[in-house]
Amino acid sequence: MSTANMVRIYLKNKPYMQEALENGIVNMSALARRIQKELKISDYLAVKAAVRRYYQQLEKTKSTIEQRALSVLKGNRITIIDGISILVLDKDVEIQNSAKVKVNNYFIYLCENRDLKKAKIKNGIIHKYENCAALNIESEENVENVSGVMAYVTSLFAEYNINIIELISCYTQNLFVIRKEDTLRAYELISEIVK
Repeated sequence: MSTANMVRIYLKNKPYMQEALENGIVNMSALARRIQKELKISDYLAVKAAVRRYYQQLEKTKSTIEQRALSVLKGNRITIIDGISILVLDKDVEIQNSAKVKVNNYFIYLCENRDLKKAKIKNGIIHKYENCAALNIESEENVENVSGVMAYVTSLFAEYNINIIELISCYTQNLFVIRKEDTLRAYELISEIVK
């Protein structure tokens, strides 16, 4: 395997290093020395050149994804839905006004807090998130044909330490279930993009 491929694979498996490269906060010479040592490659200059090429490709890709995402997100409508619960069960139950997905042996429900309380489920609960909020980004139909839009939004949330509890993306609706305390920050981030 070539030095360039070894370096590329190494960096792809280290997301924190990729992020540091993307943000321009890494000393490429020091990174090349570290990679050279860890991968036991004798040619330092080849490693450093591979790191630089990887960085340049990363910049191009990030810029392209960001431009595509921003062009699709401009003018989108944002809605906040408060009082949302997520419930993961090992059995199928009836919860009014809920969205249900079966994944392997689990049933995942998205519902309003009041409907969850009415259901009075006693057992079979694997996990429960109560009193969350949902941020819905309503896009144009072309969102389905543009890659990287959800990746852009999710990486933006990650950058600002906003944890996505659930993500549902279907047709033009992109629903991010988040902690209630993150709602305002998430709304401000997305509203800056869509205006």
